[in-house]
Amino acid sequence: MPSYSIGQAARLLGVSSETVRRWADGGQLRMDRDGSGNRVIDGVSLAVFAKDRAAGLHPVPGEVRTSVRNSFAGIVTAVVVDDVIAQVEIQSGPHRLVSMVSREAVEELGIEVGVTATARVKSTNVHVDRSDGRGQSAP
Repeated sequence: MPSYSIGQAARLLGVSSETVRRWADGGQLRMDRDGSGNRVIDGVSLAVFAKDRAAGLHPVPGEVRTSVRNSFAGIVTAVVVDDVIAQVEIQSGPHRLVSMVSREAVEELGIEVGVTATARVKSTNVHVDRSDGRGQSAP
């Protein structure tokens, strides 16, 4: 089973190392010691914690009924519009999403920099890479 240092866990969770320490010291995140005495978090515990923590971070507004489960609420940070198409950029927490939509949709929805929006992602083709937790691809 993989284990992660405090710094690795912090990068994966998008928080500071000090925040991970506080969660561990407060009993929210289980931490053990490795053979050298360093504090480590086992991968299964970290995955459960990350999933629980993410619940509700990007809610779908209650009045919207959709089959899409990957929703990212955020703020529009850029809009580039031409004659037919528009590129819309949304920052949702640590996630930057860029979408190409019609100019007409941008105008109808009033999408402009600074407004809140929800990006919904539904795809039949998702690419998954495995990394070693330090941002490097695993062999």
